[in-house]
Amino acid sequence: QVHIVESGGGLVQPGGSLRLSCTVSGTDISQYPTNWYRQAAGKEREFVADILNGATAYGESVRGRFTVSRDNAKNVIHLQMNSLNPEDTAVYYCHLGGRYNIWGPGTQVTVSP
Repeated sequence: QVHIVESGGGLVQPGGSLRLSCTVSGTDISQYPTNWYRQAAGKEREFVADILNGATAYGESVRGRFTVSRDNAKNVIHLQMNSLNPEDTAVYYCHLGGRYNIWGPGTQVTVSP
């Protein structure tokens, strides 16, 4: 059975950085697209970043500030978030695509003075 767990969220001041991790168990992620999405309170879920075979894509609101990467050997996907601002406050979710279409439970990121 495939499981996804996000980690690394927390409280950070504006301008700060956080690194989120998504650990996948039960399958080899190397063949499947993996994404990060986020959902702020009262808003729809928003695409953040995607990575597959080294190719990446980013949502417009995070492009240039966030970097997605993955370690296929460890089955882990990272999201490095820099220059954070209060508008980045949200629950961040990891998603495994392809045949699985599985979401993690999410990790809260709060950007506040």
